[in-house]
Amino acid sequence: MRAFVTAFFLLVSPAAADCIGQNLLSQMPADQRAALENAAAQVPFHEGNFWTATRADQIITLAGTYHLEDPRHAASMVALAPSISAAQTVLVEAGPDDETALKDLLARNPSVMILTDTTLPEVMDPTEWARLSEALLQRGIPPFLAAKFQPWYISMMLAIPACSMPIGTGEGLDGMVIKAAMERGIPVRALEPFDTVLSIFDKLSRDEQIAMIRSALALEDRAADYTVTLADSYFEGQSRLMWELMRAETLALPGYTPQMVAAEFAAMEEAMILSRNRAWIGVLEEAAAKGPAFAAFGALHLPGAEGVAALLQARGWTLSPLRFQ
Repeated sequence: MRAFVTAFFLLVSPAAADCIGQNLLSQMPADQRAALENAAAQVPFHEGNFWTATRADQIITLAGTYHLEDPRHAASMVALAPSISAAQTVLVEAGPDDETALKDLLARNPSVMILTDTTLPEVMDPTEWARLSEALLQRGIPPFLAAKFQPWYISMMLAIPACSMPIGTGEGLDGMVIKAAMERGIPVRALEPFDTVLSIFDKLSRDEQIAMIRSALALEDRAADYTVTLADSYFEGQSRLMWELMRAETLALPGYTPQMVAAEFAAMEEAMILSRNRAWIGVLEEAAAKGPAFAAFGALHLPGAEGVAALLQARGWTLSPLRFQ
């Protein structure tokens, strides 16, 4: 599950992109990279971050995003600015008011993030807890504090490499889109309720969440390389290729079988990506019925037979790569 957590949270979680590592794809033998590229090419819309969806006189601009701060976002924003300015509504995964709503929820119900019946050292192998403690210290998180966090939240922390900590103040592409819309007086709406992702994690058993931590620790020593590779893949319009790389890397971990990897990837993709994609389509179409809409969300939501692009296409929308002048 590390593969999903890494790819998902680095595409949808804010952090400072300050890692120095190697691009694993560029270092890979040609035949291995070709195999990954072939696997990625099997799904619809596997390339490209920006699309235009049209149906009759309706239009939706789709922007697949990367939430880490990166200077390359500046060029994307220049190119996207006309589409944002023309929109009647801007849709994002988390709207401007969602952070306040989340804080209110945590204040009312701390168990969303805090273990109330045990601690991580009590439910983890001592050796694993020692490794986790060291990984958390490298991120500036005291183990005694982290010991009470829900395991899924620890996984999210591990998905942000130590080289990206502390979390920076810079904005990823979603934040830049929100800022641009608000400066133009364009309404910004959330694609889903603010607690959607929390409810998904709540459905995972504690053992499943601990397994996520275990898988994350297995790849901890290459976190900077994964971050660099993911960023480069995103800006090349190849986020699905990174997904296939992480699938291959997970398969190479000790104790993992093809059946285990297939099952874990399918379960997490359904929970974290596909189910949300399906729920978003009605929100997107409702917004487009009122005028041009602009939607920004994690790039991993675009590709695939049940990616946002293919789901819209199946409902009569024409998808075209967004051409920048």
